[in-house]
Amino acid sequence: MKHAFRSLGLAASLLTAAAPTTRAQQAAAKGAFPYAIEQSQLPNGLKIVTVPYASPGLASVFLVVRAGSRDEVEAGKTGFAHFFEHVMFRGTEKYSKEQYDEVLKSLGAAANANTSLDRTVYHMTGNARMLDKMLEVEADRFQHLKYSEHDFKTEAGAVKGEYTKNSASLYTQLNEKVADAAFDQHTYEHTTMGFFKDVVDMPNQYAYSKTFFDRFYRPEYTTLLVVGDVKAAEVNQLAQKYFSGWQRGSYVPNMKAEPAQTAPRYVHIQNANFPPFLSLSYKGPAFSDQSKDLPALDVLMTMLFAENSELYQQLVVKEQKVRFVGGAPNMTRDPYLTSIRASVVKADDIPYVKQRIVQALEDAKTKPIDQKKLADTKSALKYGNLMSLDAPDNIANALSEFIWLSGDAQSVNRYYGLYDQVTAADIQAAAQKYFVPEHLTVGTIGPKDTGGVQ
Repeated sequence: MKHAFRSLGLAASLLTAAAPTTRAQQAAAKGAFPYAIEQSQLPNGLKIVTVPYASPGLASVFLVVRAGSRDEVEAGKTGFAHFFEHVMFRGTEKYSKEQYDEVLKSLGAAANANTSLDRTVYHMTGNARMLDKMLEVEADRFQHLKYSEHDFKTEAGAVKGEYTKNSASLYTQLNEKVADAAFDQHTYEHTTMGFFKDVVDMPNQYAYSKTFFDRFYRPEYTTLLVVGDVKAAEVNQLAQKYFSGWQRGSYVPNMKAEPAQTAPRYVHIQNANFPPFLSLSYKGPAFSDQSKDLPALDVLMTMLFAENSELYQQLVVKEQKVRFVGGAPNMTRDPYLTSIRASVVKADDIPYVKQRIVQALEDAKTKPIDQKKLADTKSALKYGNLMSLDAPDNIANALSEFIWLSGDAQSVNRYYGLYDQVTAADIQAAAQKYFVPEHLTVGTIGPKDTGGVQ
């Protein structure tokens, strides 16, 4: 759930990074995304995005499905978006699992998938001269996936094992508790893995798995993204050849709106043998490439939590009460959480650390902002993103985020164009709008429950 262009760690260090390169500035002058984006659409709704890139003999193929755990709207049926990340490699009548693997070897390709709140992404990178075969095998499994009940139960068991492994982390447990506490109606209340009780019951849901696939693995939910040593005309021709017979569906999930939160909420994990931890999660905005709210929050939180910030220097360097503190807004299709997290040295200092962070957020609502620091931060966030766009898979991964958020690859340029427009007044307005005490969910890990860390 981080920005595809950067990690939280990079965001925290951007202010101390070198100035943007001339190449990055020149590229961004034409739009934040430095490569041409060519788009088309088949009559069945499948979107096709091609980004020609000078990577001789190499291409990345991404299939972005705009269905994630957000779309699991039925009680007792969570975790299925993630489940298909596994079962999609089970094979078809034409290509068994073993035959699919052999095709990948012949292509010199590596394939994988990942799931999040708003999407499931399938990707492979291989020989660009074999693009025909790459699209053939992908189109085949997206349209003709076949798995037996035995296969289904095997993969459901693997999903349960992954859940159990991940849940060994107290950070994972805390994230689950915070999401469940912060949301009452919206499906963001459960994580991508789903509720554990649903994962346990998943082996009994073979028939429902077929329903889930029939609903979401449809062309209107999917974008084919190809980046590398390719031409758009070739990609469009092959898409027509292999995907045009894919039948459009009709399902639209009934998403419940989350009611306004009216009081702070608290969750705690009691553990005396784990480093004390604090998370502060405020209700944040949905992604929009027309609103400055997200860019303003991104700039603000970078300034507040960068290593050379006043708060970081006080808590981490001078007082040494905190090992790490950082925060960033999330980019999601619906309003989600803007979170700040801190690893605290001593549990008794959690209330103090919370007070200092909250005070910094309160100060941001009215405190004047240094104009040079604002300009440097905006520049670093915008142009620094270009530095990682140096390979077909990196480019596709970055662009895919805007595809699943908005359905339009060009959204990347509209969104990053907003950074130039962010003013000090915009940042103060965003702080006032989103850092509302009643909209806060506090999560803690420590040896004892402090009663909500008042």
